[in-house]
Amino acid sequence: MFKQLAFDKSTAIHLIINNKTVEVAKGTTVAAAVLSHGLPYTRTTAVSGAKRAPFCMMGVCFECLMVINGQPNQRGCSTYVEDGMTVEIQQGAVAYE
Repeated sequence: MFKQLAFDKSTAIHLIINNKTVEVAKGTTVAAAVLSHGLPYTRTTAVSGAKRAPFCMMGVCFECLMVINGQPNQRGCSTYVEDGMTVEIQQGAVAYE
């Protein structure tokens, strides 16, 4: 289980994870933010709908794919949080437009 360490609240970043506003430390990745706020998975598979969560935390396994600021197939472990960012669980495979 991930736990967010104490940080200076004056430099906090606010983002929206599945319609819930959360506060994290500047320099946190999206994957770490969602795990530390109790999100049990970040995407579902296209074939079976199985729930998947970040595994390697360094951009290799692609298990952390999420919809970030409306863009699907974004690696949460390689994306740093930004103030006002929206993050959603990715449901199945999403084709690029």
